[in-house]
Amino acid sequence: MSLRAPEDTGDNTPIVNGHDESIYSTCAALATSVNAFLETEAPTPMLKAVQEQTRIALGVIDEALDRYSLDEISLSYNGGKDCLVLLILLLCSLANHKKGALPKALHTVYIVSKHPFAEVGAFVDESVSTYKLDLVRYAMPMKEAFRKYLDEHKKIKAILVGTRRTDPHGENLTHFDPTDSGWPAFMRVHPVIDWHYAEIWAFIRHLEIPYCPLYDQGYTSLGGTTDTHPNPALKAEGKDEDKKSSHQTFKPAYELMEDNAERLGRDW
Repeated sequence: MSLRAPEDTGDNTPIVNGHDESIYSTCAALATSVNAFLETEAPTPMLKAVQEQTRIALGVIDEALDRYSLDEISLSYNGGKDCLVLLILLLCSLANHKKGALPKALHTVYIVSKHPFAEVGAFVDESVSTYKLDLVRYAMPMKEAFRKYLDEHKKIKAILVGTRRTDPHGENLTHFDPTDSGWPAFMRVHPVIDWHYAEIWAFIRHLEIPYCPLYDQGYTSLGGTTDTHPNPALKAEGKDEDKKSSHQTFKPAYELMEDNAERLGRDW
């Protein structure tokens, strides 16, 4: 799959065809970047695998956009690495969206942890501005939060989620799954369900996408301050300035390679 960048006028103003220019420009820029990645021969087996995963995910998103109008679609976003990749791919797909005008901002729901990291909140705020998100926050349990969100946004029928196969309860999911009995009813869309941990990071780093700074401190799965710690699999020894003593430090999240080690820093 290849994404087509929009036409450009002589003064660098995109031809928006009825779309809101601010979000369309954002979508167009990301589509250009992802398209260049997909059209370039991958220099490593990892990036080749990421290219294939990207094409599959874009296909799933395009199917969701065919099934539902933009008023009926939302994105579950908490600033984490997986939903960040999903956000980038969704915006890329919107660059070529033909079913009506794009909104001024993208429907997004953020279920805030009971004990949130300040760094996560700050990164989510940056995302709202950078990626033009119409984001609603709920500081309550997930089931209650989704019920309240759907009560307040009655047109929403599908929510894109950054769940992957190795996440809790992710092993049996498909690209499109209705919510389970007892949950508020909507279609869960999982474009990155079969991505591996290392592929998520390869995509982010190759496309130079800004991410939450906690990942550079050894955190690999972000929850709340009371249940999330730097991943022990990333422990490293750092030297103090006098070079005579050492202290515990952690390598960045992208140096972890194994899926099954991703949540070693979480208390469940």
